[in-house]
Amino acid sequence: MEDAVGVSAYGASLAGRGFDFYKFIRQPQTVVRLLSWLFALVVFACITTEGYINSPTSAEAKCIFNQSDSACHYAVAIGVIAFLACMALLVLDVYVPFMSNAQERKYAVLADLIFSGLWTFLWFVCFCLLANQWSRTHDVRGIPEDAARATVAFSFFSIATWGILSYYALGRFRRGVNDVTIPTYTEPPADPHTAYPPTYAPTSYNPTTYTPTTYTAYPSNMPDSQQQPHFISNPQPQGDFSYQPPSY
Repeated sequence: MEDAVGVSAYGASLAGRGFDFYKFIRQPQTVVRLLSWLFALVVFACITTEGYINSPTSAEAKCIFNQSDSACHYAVAIGVIAFLACMALLVLDVYVPFMSNAQERKYAVLADLIFSGLWTFLWFVCFCLLANQWSRTHDVRGIPEDAARATVAFSFFSIATWGILSYYALGRFRRGVNDVTIPTYTEPPADPHTAYPPTYAPTSYNPTTYTPTTYTAYPSNMPDSQQQPHFISNPQPQGDFSYQPPSY
């Protein structure tokens, strides 16, 4: 599930593109994860079903790997956890493209990287432990040798598959760190022939001089005709004062 740079983040397409089931199944990471799930199932299934037998002289069942119960317990624990983790990581692979936050995708890919790297190492320890105990098992009477050899072989295969998953997770993490970047502002290159770039050329500033306005006092020697009349409370009607209204 790898898209072009700028259209993906941490190895997954941007949110809102939908989920393509057939493309998801065909991608190498999903195929390797399913193989890891199958190998873990074989390891702990072989031990839980045929990994313990009892000797003719004892009723207590012992581990087929040199009667070392710790070796069988360790292989079962690693296999069961790997089996469950593969299913959880498959669900996470489906959910990552729907994450709109790049920081959440980073944490998901980082968790996949850390777990895959850790389980690569633990499967290596498991393989070395089982191979060492099986080489010390001399009395193989009644022991299902095919189950023992299958457990050792699929432990070795698990090292390879989980190592490949670690490589894929590391690649997704590196691509995410390179792709999800914040663009930075860069100054435009200066033109050596001009003092200032044409876009940023300064404009000339011409300050204007301020001339204060002079005010003259109201002249007191103006003629009375230009002065406002005084207010008269009861104005007298103008005209003939001898006018009398007619009586009927």
